[in-house]
Amino acid sequence: MRMLGPADIRALAAELSLRPTKSRGQNFVVDANTVRRIAREARVGPSDTVLEIGPGLGSLTLALLETGANVTGVEVDPVLADALPGTIGEYAPEAAARFAVVHADAVTLAELPGAEPTALVANLPYNVAVPALLNALQRFDSLRRALVMVQSEVADRLAAVPGSRVYGVPSVKARWYGEVRRAGAVSRSVFWPVPRVDSGLVAIERTATPQADRQAVFEVVDAAFAQRRKTLRAALAGWAGSAQSAEQILRAADVDPQARGETLGLAAFIRIASAAQAASGVHR
Repeated sequence: MRMLGPADIRALAAELSLRPTKSRGQNFVVDANTVRRIAREARVGPSDTVLEIGPGLGSLTLALLETGANVTGVEVDPVLADALPGTIGEYAPEAAARFAVVHADAVTLAELPGAEPTALVANLPYNVAVPALLNALQRFDSLRRALVMVQSEVADRLAAVPGSRVYGVPSVKARWYGEVRRAGAVSRSVFWPVPRVDSGLVAIERTATPQADRQAVFEVVDAAFAQRRKTLRAALAGWAGSAQSAEQILRAADVDPQARGETLGLAAFIRIASAAQAASGVHR
């Protein structure tokens, strides 16, 4: 199957009068080896329906179709969304029937046409990477795994473990959905325009959904990291109603009130949310 190279990308962009914008984080992959590597790492094949967020000009889309998978692209840019079917038809006519594009914002996406997606594979724009990833994992229970390319700094945050300097809200929330790991690095040189930073691959393997109230747990996580330097007793005071109430909830959850959010794993945040619900007499 033909892939898009640097000359193809520039020709397509010129044909569409496209000027990549920073506001949408538009940096297009121009290296065939890189997109094929991503498709291999994602472990997708003929039995998969892939959700691709931000397919852009179609570089990664072609590599995913080459595996035999069905691909549904979600593209927020109307010019790119309209052009994609034609590009696929020209470069991979035998795979055109396995591709569909939806013009939508992945951050607020709630449904997709056709078969439920089994895998998420995407080169995520840096400005919406985390919310787009979390929204997809929340909305589509059928997703068994995800492989996303994001800025290296974002990749570090998503894959960070408790106690790490970059461990925070994205780290905890991503783990709600499964096991998270760094899956490699990607040089800035494979993009056009060339960004100022390198990128990284993050893989997520879906695991059993925790038996807890997701929204309640995420509220605790947000509050705990809103003021990183404060102890949990102080950081959760507003969320709990007072520092004293926060301490009572933390002790009931078997969490040290003097600890800080970056030292806790997902299980501890779940215990805190459950303890708060028990204290208020809420059972969901």
